[in-house]
Amino acid sequence: MEIQKITYDFSVCKVRDYSLVNLDCEYCFIGKTNEENSLVCITENVPENVIVQDDGWKAFRIQGILDFSLIGILAKIAALLAENSISIFAVSTYNTDYILIKQEKYEQALKLLSAAGYKIV
Repeated sequence: MEIQKITYDFSVCKVRDYSLVNLDCEYCFIGKTNEENSLVCITENVPENVIVQDDGWKAFRIQGILDFSLIGILAKIAALLAENSISIFAVSTYNTDYILIKQEKYEQALKLLSAAGYKIV
């Protein structure tokens, strides 16, 4: 399975509302509940109406379109990284999964995944 590195720096945020979020950005993940408005985006694209911002995230995605019938792909990656004290922040889209890791653990995570047989591109 291929893991594609994403070169941008990311931020995980809470925003007041989505009025200032640029949905045309290359990467923009939003989640809304009755308690919060969440946003994950490239750090340079964080809007001005941010309430809380956590910078210093790097990301990769599982390459290709993952069929909904596939089981355990994200769980295997999460378990491997957890065994090595690397926490993740996962975002799923219709096509695939994106895994964010704090910058200081990112290269270590990629080395572990490569050693476990994942192809890093």
